[in-house]
Amino acid sequence: MENTKTVLVGVTDIFFYTKIRDAFRPAGYALKRVTSSGSVAEQVAALAPVAMVLNMNDPGFDAANTLRAVKDDPACQRLPVLAFANHEEVDTWRQARALGIDKIVSRNEFSARTLPLLEEVILSPLPLGEEGQGEGRNV
Repeated sequence: MENTKTVLVGVTDIFFYTKIRDAFRPAGYALKRVTSSGSVAEQVAALAPVAMVLNMNDPGFDAANTLRAVKDDPACQRLPVLAFANHEEVDTWRQARALGIDKIVSRNEFSARTLPLLEEVILSPLPLGEEGQGEGRNV
């Protein structure tokens, strides 16, 4: 598919991966799994993704180090990152914001608004200003 836009996904939970795929595919997005923080720069260079989605609570994936790698690498810094986390894990939310996340939402909100959240983070260069969310794009 020529017009496919790639989204890097740091999610090992098959339920959420399938949910993301099912939400994004009809809108022309293709998913590519991120398996380690070390592969992010290579995947950004090779695939020119439009965004990244991270599960900040995924025990099988080091989201914090992946986010660090994205925001520390000049070639990746402009990649919009949408993350979700359990709403009660305040330290995880603080850490994501400190690492330069573009937008973080609760797992429930992510589940309810998967595609619109991605499109907000891709299209919005300004702070989103909604309670509980990230500070907007850091570009």
